Amino acid sequence: MQQTTPIELFYWPTPNGWKISIMLEELGTPYNLNMINIGQGDQFKPEFLAISPNNRMPAIIDPEGPDGSPISVFESGAILLYLGRKFGKFYPADERGRVEVEQWLMWQMGGLGPMAGQAHHFRQYAPEKVPYAIDRYTNEVNRLYGVINKRLADREYLAGDYSIADMASIGWIRPYENQGQDIADFPHLKRWFEAMNARPAVQRGFEVGKAEREKFNLSADKGAQSVLFGQRARD
Repeated sequence: MQQTTPIELFYWPTPNGWKISIMLEELGTPYNLNMINIGQGDQFKPEFLAISPNNRMPAIIDPEGPDGSPISVFESGAILLYLGRKFGKFYPADERGRVEVEQWLMWQMGGLGPMAGQAHHFRQYAPEKVPYAIDRYTNEVNRLYGVINKRLADREYLAGDYSIADMASIGWIRPYENQGQDIADFPHLKRWFEAMNARPAVQRGFEVGKAEREKFNLSADKGAQSVLFGQRARD
């Protein structure tokens, strides 16, 4: 199908944000970029919470939602599934194919993303080095790299054909060095990683908002760290 009114993307260039910028670039559908500076607390503004109550980006508003009425979607995995269904691309129409994609998308959402995120936190941002935490999450990321490496030993992409599962995972593999990993130890993963990065739409997706992100040094910005890492429940 052809989108006539741009989709509104609420975004910051992180592994979760990249999932959606890559998907939209792959689809070639028009979208408007709304930057949500997570280091300055934009994610807590009432107008953003109205569409993303978990105060996390990315989120979208599709003005051409079901029955032609607008719809908002939050959570990166839910957005990928919605866009895949709507446009009929990168998400199979048959149930068996969908199961293949969905299980690897959920693997990323429940495993690769959270564990890599913890490895990043304790290796780079924690105010004190905690050897147990560093080892725990670095080792778990290594295990997950082994899982994806084995999966890719006999197929080009995670679910066979290129899909939203690949888009969901690439951003979390991209900073492998910060996770304490050597991608050369995983030859099938390395082949996939290079193939993904060679895709023009993936390259464009990674460029979205890059200039804004480069204005901030999260490792040195204690205020941004407080916003990101020190939040509790709010009224």
